[in-house]
Formats: sequence, C-alpha cells, structure tokens
Amino acid sequence: MGSLEVLKSARSERRPLHEEVGDQLRDHIVRGELAPGERLNERVLCEQLGISRTPLREAIKMLAAENLVELLPNRGARVTRLDAGNVAHTLAVMGALEALAGELACANASEADISEIRALHFEMRAHHARKDLAGYFACNQQIHDRIIAASANPVLATTYRQMNANVRRVRYMANLSQERWDAAVAEHDEILAAFSTRDAARLKRLLAEHLAHKVASVMAAMKANAAA
Repeated sequence: MGSLEVLKSARSERRPLHEEVGDQLRDHIVRGELAPGERLNERVLCEQLGISRTPLREAIKMLAAENLVELLPNRGARVTRLDAGNVAHTLAVMGALEALAGELACANASEADISEIRALHFEMRAHHARKDLAGYFACNQQIHDRIIAASANPVLATTYRQMNANVRRVRYMANLSQERWDAAVAEHDEILAAFSTRDAARLKRLLAEHLAHKVASVMAAMKANAAA
C-alpha cells in the first residue's frame, strides 16, 4: 500500500474531518494503492493519517455508500473487488451520460466554460508529457466534470456523480497502459476540437467512443489479471 499523507492542521474548518479522510482514502483506492480486496487496518490508517478511529469509521461508511468499500460484519472493511460484468454495464451507462452531456454542453456552455476546459486540456497534456499519471488523471477528471456541468442538466449531473466514484477506478486503470494513455490524449484533442466548434453530433460520438475504448482496455486488463 502506498503511503498516506498525514492530514495537516490546516484542515478546512468548513468540511467535516471524515469527508477529508474519505477524499484521501478514495484517491488511494482509485490509484490502486489500496488494492481490490485489501482489508482496511484501522490502527495503521489512524497512525498514517494522524486521526482517531471515529472520523476514519465515518469515512469508511461514506465510501461504503459509494460501493468503494465493503463492510464486513464484526470484521471491519475491505476495498470492494471489481467485477468485470458490473464494470462493463456501469461504463455503458456512463458512456451514454457523457455523450448526452456533450450534446447539451455544446448548446449551453459559455465561451468561458470552453476556455476553462481548453486550459485544463493543455495542463493535462503537460502532465502526460512528464509521465505524471496522477496529475494527468486529476486534470482529466476535471475536464469530464466541466463538460457535465456545462450540460446545465442537474438530473444528469447528480446521476453522473453518484456513479462516478467507482468509474474513476476504472478510468485510472485504463491509462496504466502507455499505448492506451497516448491514445486517450489524442482522443481528448478531438474532443476539445469538437467542443470548441460546438459540433454536438461529433462531440457526442467522440465521448461515447472515448469511454468505449476505456471499457475495452479495462476488460483486457482484468482478464489478464484473472489469468495471472
């Protein structure tokens, strides 16, 4: 398991501690530093995060609601294992949501929205050039989130957020292959071009294809891991 940063005293007073702890644990699950099936050792995590068990347990409950963590009766908790069938079904729905969001965003996004996404795209490309997967992934997620927000459809946005916690793990896994990572960057170039010209039909198609390629990559990786 990768090292977990100790939460500093400069914590935001506006957010409950368990939410900040949940954010850290979620990131480590997404990056595979807390592996599928791994038990969460409360004592070790409390020491690494510099917290008591109460906020940790609240954070674990929060992640359990997102299906990132599985609560074990009287035996603590473990990171939820990925199921290939469920992953495929979930990503199919996410692909449809992102395609619809792209279509709506072309009609509803402001020029400032497009400029912000363009800036994030160039920042994402810089992370890719430095082979900084964590930085790249953060920008990548912001781009997808901004497109969802620009759709101006609150029902779509809420549904997307509810599903996205587990999908983030899969997106990260997909880019562990250098070939797939390079292809994803090229796809994002096309996505930005379509969004910039407000070509709704093209953007809808590109976003659906982009996620479909991730599905294929992740399914191949999961199949290889199962065979190993």
